[in-house]
Amino acid sequence: MTGYVSIGYGDLAFAAILLVVNAGLSLRLGLGLERQMLIAAARMTVQLLLIGLVLKFLFALASLWVTVLAMLVMAAVAGYEINARQEHRIAGMRGYGLGTLTAMTAGFLVTVFALAGPIRPEPWYTPHFAIPLFGMILGNAMTGISLGLSTLTTTMRRETASIEARLMLGETFWYAARPVARQALRSGFMPIVNAMAATGIVALPGMMTGQILAGVDPSEAVKYQLLVMLLIGGGTGLGVLLAVFGAIRLLTDDRDRLRLDRLHTG
Repeated sequence: MTGYVSIGYGDLAFAAILLVVNAGLSLRLGLGLERQMLIAAARMTVQLLLIGLVLKFLFALASLWVTVLAMLVMAAVAGYEINARQEHRIAGMRGYGLGTLTAMTAGFLVTVFALAGPIRPEPWYTPHFAIPLFGMILGNAMTGISLGLSTLTTTMRRETASIEARLMLGETFWYAARPVARQALRSGFMPIVNAMAATGIVALPGMMTGQILAGVDPSEAVKYQLLVMLLIGGGTGLGVLLAVFGAIRLLTDDRDRLRLDRLHTG
């Protein structure tokens, strides 16, 4: 028998036993992770319960402007997370703005592309489609951008002498920073490349699994999952490219000088 199966809070509590066991093992083995595990689980539970209520409200309104506002809030939080994950951050609002704008741009462009093209809901901004799709693209772009920027700034600090030597030989900053940019781009692209390579045989993605559990034909679930993975790959790639090249521009000046004084270590 297939179809939607209702899950109660008791079922969730039963599943939480596995996490409690892990926390107990961490305590027994002296790993020191039990507190973080339980706090993270509590935060996740509260956040998901709240977002469930918020989404129910947004879906009922079905307003373009409210949907866009929700996306802006999501992008703002993603920008904060990107900036917070950096060991060497671009100082001031420029660092936060770079992460926010690149993630938001990638998320918006790819989401609108999907809504206007392959999905075509009526109306096109239907929040049932727009918000979850934007969230998936934004979340993966956030991870790629974080890794790309972290690799870029860390490598620039390590390779400062090499970059400045190439600048003194007359190269522009874009050429001098090219090896570092390549490394940062590879780092940012790697998670989505690995995810696409492993999807199917190694892992059944969450969206596909959810549809199958809800009784959708597996062939249809596969097509939806392929569409989502392709959109996520495109969004992540766009976000990483914008972030890495934007950071390179922020870490130089009009005279092609390396400006690592704009980095804040924290």
